Amino acid sequence: MQRKIILAIMVILLKAPALLACDICGCGVGSYYLGILPEFKKRFIGIRYQHKGLTTHIGPDGNISYLSSDENYQTIDIWGAWNLGKKFRLMAFVPYNINQRASEGQSYYKSGLGDIALYGYYKLFDKRSPIHGNKLLVHSLWLGGGLKLPTGVYNPLDKNTVQGSQNSFQLGTGSVDFSLNAMYDIRIQDIGMNTNLNYKINTANKYDYQYGNKFTLNWLAYYKIRVQKKIVLAPNAGLLYESSGKDLNKYGTTVYESGGSSLMGTLGAEISFGNFGIGGNFQAPIKQDLAEGTVRGKNRALIQMTWSF
Repeated sequence: MQRKIILAIMVILLKAPALLACDICGCGVGSYYLGILPEFKKRFIGIRYQHKGLTTHIGPDGNISYLSSDENYQTIDIWGAWNLGKKFRLMAFVPYNINQRASEGQSYYKSGLGDIALYGYYKLFDKRSPIHGNKLLVHSLWLGGGLKLPTGVYNPLDKNTVQGSQNSFQLGTGSVDFSLNAMYDIRIQDIGMNTNLNYKINTANKYDYQYGNKFTLNWLAYYKIRVQKKIVLAPNAGLLYESSGKDLNKYGTTVYESGGSSLMGTLGAEISFGNFGIGGNFQAPIKQDLAEGTVRGKNRALIQMTWSF
């Protein structure tokens, strides 16, 4: 029964990209990356830093010209989770965004509070069973939904600063958005795999601009190395897939310079010292097709610290 439920979720969410109609993958507004969560029984709180970038206004055949621009997005998140009993979990993200753009010899900069996101999860199962004698199989599945609030500033003029510009240089979407989420983790003794799926449903903001829906799949394999009794090192590697469709402008027509898909390879490590944890990862593009070839994603990086209590 559990296998059928997992398979059904994978089929539904993996078909989601065909329905997408959103911001440029991973950058600008509306991106909440979930990797391997720290181990905690009741709750945790943490701070993390993310750096992402784009090269935009790329010409035919991928040529860079004086019209091309470099965009860098930095986010400092306060994030955390709280388990309510044995079945429910609440998560929250409070981001502070720093956006930078260099184009035609000019620099643009903005910073401020981003869009706060709240997630709720229900634990469908959490099973532990011995296999192959002394080996322990542990796996769990959490399903949930989320709400993103329009707390970040959205400036409708910024999408028109350069002709043909995609609308990623924003602190927030200006809209209330929703998400469907799933987290599945399976581990045999100290080696495991973690999968996070997210389908984000965007609505139109008060300026009648609507970012399209977005699908994200993050898969990581990890190995826990117990250095001492309270010190655990967990190197990990995996894939991050994102797919976005076209935005809709105030006239109800699709925005050509939007949407696309990207596949990235990730490499990172987490280390815990009792209730404290630090970690990070590096993400490099493997394949991408963003905004009809007019945008190219750069490498990304993330570092974080957490405290469980």
